[in-house]
Amino acid sequence: MSNRESMPMGDEEVLVEDELKEPSMYKVFLLNDDYTTMNFVVSILMDIFHKSMDEAVRIMQEVHKNGMGLCGVYTAEVAETKVDMIRARARQAGFPLRCTMEEA
Repeated sequence: MSNRESMPMGDEEVLVEDELKEPSMYKVFLLNDDYTTMNFVVSILMDIFHKSMDEAVRIMQEVHKNGMGLCGVYTAEVAETKVDMIRARARQAGFPLRCTMEEA
């Protein structure tokens, strides 16, 4: 996508074109551990990632069976915020739930 704008320059008009880059996107993953309850993981997925119950259960099972599960893909700032929210809630609840983000 580009934004074109005419700028007067003396007797001439110069066409200025600004290239708009799409922001880098990041995947947020939950990682499996032996202590965090499945109910807590489902609640995290529903509360922080706004997943339906069915989708949250599916992702929780993926985390449990495969060691990690994809929660969503977001811009860097949103992904960092979600990772921070998960870490804070897990720590507050006394769970060692880990999450990570990587560039998509």
